[in-house]
Amino acid sequence: MSGTRKHFVTTVDELDESEHVIVDIEEREIAVFNLEGEYYGLLNYCVHQSGPACEGRLTGEVVEDEDGELSYERDGEFVCCPWHGWEFDIKSGHNLARPDEYRVPTYEIVEEGGDLYVTL
Repeated sequence: MSGTRKHFVTTVDELDESEHVIVDIEEREIAVFNLEGEYYGLLNYCVHQSGPACEGRLTGEVVEDEDGELSYERDGEFVCCPWHGWEFDIKSGHNLARPDEYRVPTYEIVEEGGDLYVTL
């Protein structure tokens, strides 16, 4: 892709599973998450009121089946903005409550030789 650049973030060894790191790249704060050995990049910006979305806790989602039974799924795959509790899917950036309306930008994370890079 023309115009894309890779920026070093950290090493695989320094980013444990279920952890994340926030880095400043080209005037953007980008969080890089390790979800079961897969890496995802998410802008540290809440579309609700410009809060630091990725500085909140990791959560899952409550899902109701056809019989009305509730279950807790995808534990650790959502980040909850610490300002007002808006939750975002780390993999897609979509807001948990209103996925068709609100989304935080995501970034591709590339692993090369044990190093992690974000591509912009």
